[in-house]
Amino acid sequence: MNTELKLAVLAAAVALAACGKKEEAAAPAAEATAPAAGELVVRIGHVGATSGAVAHLGKDNENGARLAIEELNAAGVKIGNQTARFELLAEDDAADPKQATAAAQKLVDTNVNGVVGHLTSGATLPASLIYHEAGIPQITPSSTNPKFTRQGFPGAFRLVADDTQQGGAMGRYTVQGLKARTVAVIDDRTAYGQGLADEFEKAAKAAGAEVVGREYTNDKATDFNAILTSLKDKKPDVIFFGGMDAVGGPMLRQMKTLGYTSKLVGGDGLCTAEMITLSAEALGDGQVYCVEAGGVDGDEVAANDKFRADFKAKYGVDVQAYAGYAYDGVKLLASAMQAAGSADPKQYLPALKAIQYQGASGKVVFDDKGDRQNAALTLYTFKAGQREKLAVIR
Repeated sequence: MNTELKLAVLAAAVALAACGKKEEAAAPAAEATAPAAGELVVRIGHVGATSGAVAHLGKDNENGARLAIEELNAAGVKIGNQTARFELLAEDDAADPKQATAAAQKLVDTNVNGVVGHLTSGATLPASLIYHEAGIPQITPSSTNPKFTRQGFPGAFRLVADDTQQGGAMGRYTVQGLKARTVAVIDDRTAYGQGLADEFEKAAKAAGAEVVGREYTNDKATDFNAILTSLKDKKPDVIFFGGMDAVGGPMLRQMKTLGYTSKLVGGDGLCTAEMITLSAEALGDGQVYCVEAGGVDGDEVAANDKFRADFKAKYGVDVQAYAGYAYDGVKLLASAMQAAGSADPKQYLPALKAIQYQGASGKVVFDDKGDRQNAALTLYTFKAGQREKLAVIR
């Protein structure tokens, strides 16, 4: 046998061996995902920022969704006459609009039965068109830009109060509760931060405050000396920041360095457990006030407490902010499928629109736009290094 022929034979043998190994390696995965007889596989997509500056919030949401999936499977939920096996297909959008659309398209191509996500408004808005065109219902547990449910998409649903409610409530509270007469406004130019700041400014003016300055940053900024210095001489009683804790915490530290006595107020992006760490020694008692886009009171508290306890037992950490809404989002999709007797989006969407559900975040009923009816807001401050609840308002 000549050298060239020997090499050809050897190459063929190697290729055959490699194919055999690939088939052996693939077999366990195929067995793991194959449905049992009479079993219906239901794929729920979840998308959030599990990398980047707000990864702590994205992972929080994903864990809430994953806990719901595990509970549904343990309960042996039936859809029609089949036992459902729920699977969570989790994607990371890094709070980036382009990555969000890529993640959305990936879930659509995988034929998911429904989606819980995205975390941020800037990611949710561009992704929503992709889900709409594919006819896949989407429930956001945390995006607050009003545009999301005002696009006329029948499959778009929101579980938290929007920026109009948040910004309005914080604007009124700043004047009426904190007795501020002058305010300055900073936003991070994202779909979330800018919209929230606009609503705050409108409400604060209407309540009688003077807006003495408006400045801008971005959601990846770490240095705010220029904008804070420009506002300091105007001596605002309050600075409102439209953005997330990853920027708000360092901003508060620089406010302290510059000798500010102004309070920092914001929306739910500042109302997180991580804000305590990010602010460090700058987080004095009553220095920060914020409003969370959600909340429970009365008979709803027990279910929320149970969810938080189960979450901590499972993951070893406290809920950051929105995990309960992601948890409820998965349960809402499953409940609508049960009511319709089908996991087909076209079949269960009417049931989702008409649903009345009692969950970890309280009672859920959607209005004709897909927003949660009677959505609650919770006012917080921070004292002794902990969040302190002030009031639940509706």
